[in-house]
Amino acid sequence: MLITNVRAHHVRIPYDAGVGSFRQGASAIAALDIVMVEVSTDAGLTGWGEAFAYVCPRTTATAIDEMIAPQARGLEVPDAEDIPALMDRIQRNLHLFGRYGITMFAISGLDIALWDLAGKVKALPLHRLIGARRRARIPAYASLLRIGAPDQVAGECATALRRGYTAIKLHETTTPAVFAAREAIGAGMPLMVDMNCPLDGAGATAFAQACRPAALKFLEEPVWPPEDFATLAEVRTKGGLDIAAGENACTVHQFRQMMNAGAVNYAQPSVTKVGGVTEYLKVAALADEMDIKLAPHSPYFGPGLLATLQLMSLRDDRTFVEVFYMNRAACLWRGSVDTGPDGTVAVPDGPGLGYEPDKEIMERYRVS
Repeated sequence: MLITNVRAHHVRIPYDAGVGSFRQGASAIAALDIVMVEVSTDAGLTGWGEAFAYVCPRTTATAIDEMIAPQARGLEVPDAEDIPALMDRIQRNLHLFGRYGITMFAISGLDIALWDLAGKVKALPLHRLIGARRRARIPAYASLLRIGAPDQVAGECATALRRGYTAIKLHETTTPAVFAAREAIGAGMPLMVDMNCPLDGAGATAFAQACRPAALKFLEEPVWPPEDFATLAEVRTKGGLDIAAGENACTVHQFRQMMNAGAVNYAQPSVTKVGGVTEYLKVAALADEMDIKLAPHSPYFGPGLLATLQLMSLRDDRTFVEVFYMNRAACLWRGSVDTGPDGTVAVPDGPGLGYEPDKEIMERYRVS
């Protein structure tokens, strides 16, 4: 079976997040930009992947069309055990363009699609290609967008609890907002804070120390720049809170640098950024070797979320899947990845990633 084409699809789905705002750098994000990677074959089977694309979907799509597609067209569709060798070759071929950012996002999309295809060839879900499923449903945490006002933070947290969520993550940078959330959800519920890399070491340490009474499960990415693992390790030592990081890291090699520096208690590989399923599995194995917990980054609703659910089902470690707390105008999977009233998301049972995207939704929200 041969790969006949690799194509990027830009799908833009509006959302309503209530009082929160979603920003990437200086840019406000008013809709979910999903770049889906379609791998077609001469046997009629299709694999679907996702490449990270917030703010820059056209750039990611161009990378897929110009850099990734020529690497894959005409190749034999690899079996699951052969995907790592193929992806290593493609990474080597493209290393001139860097092993970080857009290049790795595009590689991730292809890798996920190849694993989807491998599962479809065998008529098995992705998790069965790797090992035994340990969980059929994954508990979700509500990943709130940045709100700011403490009273509104408390209100959104209370609403998330009523909707069944059993853990909350904030994207706040002030202690009043953090303590308002803790008061709203009570003492026993897991609470996390993602700062998105705003502070120097002294500022991050001071913030961590100030938040200690709020009993955070972890403080995520408090330090700028995110690759300053030495400073992050210092914050972990002096701040008194567990530290999580990794959504900005690509390949297992950067995670090894992070872990060797003693920078994290929780490693956060993002399957749409790190290099796909192949690199995610390497990061998971390294984390186990170094006794570091996994807390996957997954605030997306395309094939990347399906892949994350499949991978998380292999581990009975009580980890939560990250779900953006927002109301989408549409769902590519006909609502199958919605969080249930018990605060969990079902792991797909179908072949490959488990579901086929809704073509009508893709066409309705396609960006030419």
